[in-house]
Amino acid sequence: MTETLAATAIEGFAFSHAQDTDTPALAALWERAGLTRPWNDPLADIALARRGPHSTILVARRGGALAGSVMVGHDGHRGWVYYLAVEPDLQRKGLGRALLTAAEDWLRARAVPKLMLLVRPDNEAVRGFYAAVGYLEEPRVVFSRRLDGK
Repeated sequence: MTETLAATAIEGFAFSHAQDTDTPALAALWERAGLTRPWNDPLADIALARRGPHSTILVARRGGALAGSVMVGHDGHRGWVYYLAVEPDLQRKGLGRALLTAAEDWLRARAVPKLMLLVRPDNEAVRGFYAAVGYLEEPRVVFSRRLDGK
């Protein structure tokens, strides 16, 4: 994808779309950031997000090395963010917010009116991050069903 992310800026970091060669580094970053779960294959999630026009993975690099990522997509009505990850030693420096802004901008460019995301109820630090950047916790019940047999 050649779309530029010029509106996203944080000194020392370059923002772009993930490439095929980023897959192992993305999966490793998500592991270090504590985002992976045994029932979700990060390699499959990366491939699925990158294969269609309604989703992408945006990455931040510092000196060519992957420093952060965010998976973003939409269903035509709601946008969704997943795997917002920042290298642990780079957290609390504005990079997570910059990646979230890049995801919001990607959705705005596609006229998606609302962004949604899921946070586990016991993840107080992440809940605090989203509240601090203006997200509202909405009372909803989420239903799910595995379609992959796991």
